[in-house]
Amino acid sequence: MAKASELKSLSLADLQKREAEFKEELFNLRFQLATGQLENTARIAQVRKDIARVKTVIRQQELATAKQ
Repeated sequence: MAKASELKSLSLADLQKREAEFKEELFNLRFQLATGQLENTARIAQVRKDIARVKTVIRQQELATAKQ
């Protein structure tokens, strides 16, 4: 689980990379769910929240850059 305080210290490129990794993980989890192989269904919600956190920090950085 990614914490917002940890994400704020990352660069924009790192955040975008992290977002792509979470999206790939979410795809794999959904695939496992569809095939009946997923054991921890709560992980899907955790990954979705992690994606939202990353997107929020990206947007905050974009707004801070635009403000300057």
